[in-house]
Amino acid sequence: MDFAPSPRAADLAERVRTFVDTEIEPVEPEVLRDIAARRARGEDSWPPAPVVGELQGRARAQGLWNLFLPAGHGDGYAARFGTDGGAGLTNTDYATVAEQMGRSPLAPLVFNCNAPDTGNMEVLLKYGSAEQQQQWLEPLLDGRIRSTFLMTEPDVASSDATNMQATAVLDGDEVVLDGRKWWSTGAGHPDCRVGVFMGLTDRGAHRHRQHSMVLVPLDAPGVRIERMLTALGQYDEPLGHGEVSLDAVRLPTSSILAGPGRAFEIAQGRLGPGRVHHCMRLIGLAEKALELACERSTSRVAFGKPIANLGGNRERLARARIAINQARLHVLHAAWKLDTVGIAGAQSEVSEIKAAVPQMACDVIDLAIQLHGGGGVSEDFPLAAAYAGARSLRLADGPDEVHLGVVARHLLRPYAAPATASVTTPGTTSGTTSGTRAAEREASR
Repeated sequence: MDFAPSPRAADLAERVRTFVDTEIEPVEPEVLRDIAARRARGEDSWPPAPVVGELQGRARAQGLWNLFLPAGHGDGYAARFGTDGGAGLTNTDYATVAEQMGRSPLAPLVFNCNAPDTGNMEVLLKYGSAEQQQQWLEPLLDGRIRSTFLMTEPDVASSDATNMQATAVLDGDEVVLDGRKWWSTGAGHPDCRVGVFMGLTDRGAHRHRQHSMVLVPLDAPGVRIERMLTALGQYDEPLGHGEVSLDAVRLPTSSILAGPGRAFEIAQGRLGPGRVHHCMRLIGLAEKALELACERSTSRVAFGKPIANLGGNRERLARARIAINQARLHVLHAAWKLDTVGIAGAQSEVSEIKAAVPQMACDVIDLAIQLHGGGGVSEDFPLAAAYAGARSLRLADGPDEVHLGVVARHLLRPYAAPATASVTTPGTTSGTTSGTRAAEREASR
């Protein structure tokens, strides 16, 4: 394994970092303060200041646009929609670039690489019909619209997606959507035009063939954004997280992605790369927090010493440095597995990073907050918002416990096989019951 970025990825990462440092960070505090002020005045949506659009134009002119597009099946769109080099990137190469975007909450939006749009665009790229791609994918790649993902529900434990109560029922040549979703990231942006809705279609089918994904125009009759949610007091402007209700929303069956009953298949294809993106952005965020911690602890004096020299802080900073470096290599390994064997062969590695990296980022940001004292929990520094984002990602895209369960399943499978092979039951000669075989098949899903 060679985790050195390709020359192209190294060049893009350096240029993205320069753009973040010189173009985005100088205006970011003012942009976020302006959005917060308009929210405080009771405005329903929080469009970013015009400077964000200007930054997007400059990023696109430099080819720093849609860099998330995957190598191979994303190449055609990369050539059409402004990606430097005219081709997509591997997961490993994009991970290097995504880390630099994670240093700023605005940067992914500026480069048209923000969640959930990237995941939704990958779904449309891989599973969308030509009509769906023309209607929704191309405007998303062009930055003219934004999107949301409508999956998590307030009334059930959504860590088990089979609990889902929202429905997508076929009725002739239409599909009828009913239900309530929340934590629908992106719903607060004034340019959000479409949602990817997951609902129950056939209760009698196999548990992983019961659900469908449907493209829902947010201006369709029966769709209503009920409220915007806070994450530890943060609204995550300008995208936000919405609670969305759907009441007898009728759409043509051509709005269904890939056909009825394929939602779980689509979700698996969507979430592997997306979790790499999240984790590498978190590493960039942790790097930024560590830099702020080092600056603060060496410039502030207490009890006659720099704060860095008090109470074991040097060791805490050193451990933070080690933890970030370990996490980076962990994510690069998972990205390499995705590139070489696909999601089926990288399930454990993807779940490992999703459990490990948000926790690491929380720990590093918490240290930075502590070293900043009262300022660390104020809006004068970006650390409180950073902590809210990192802590939320211990729940988003599957909570820690679900990912640890996946890791344990893969870890223990070789040890369980000899034990089950030795069990015999009356009427069998092979030593493995049909029930055991069925359980093993289910565990491998």
